[in-house]
Amino acid sequence: MPLYSYRCTACDGTFETLVRSGETPACPSCGSEALDKLLSMPAPDTKSGRLLAAGRAAAAREGHFSNYSRAETKGKV
Repeated sequence: MPLYSYRCTACDGTFETLVRSGETPACPSCGSEALDKLLSMPAPDTKSGRLLAAGRAAAAREGHFSNYSRAETKGKV
């Protein structure tokens, strides 16, 4: 089931919900089915080497080593 973002045209609220094909979601605030589907930015590839390296470098600067495997933290912790 994909996760979609919606804006309710009745109460102007925004929300995200999992939607099965063929289903019409309703606004959790007012129950209206008059919704606009919002476009979302795609998530970046978290396995990208540069993103992973940048995240690990930031964690190391802050003293957090939870992003590293045991072999990588030998002598650092």
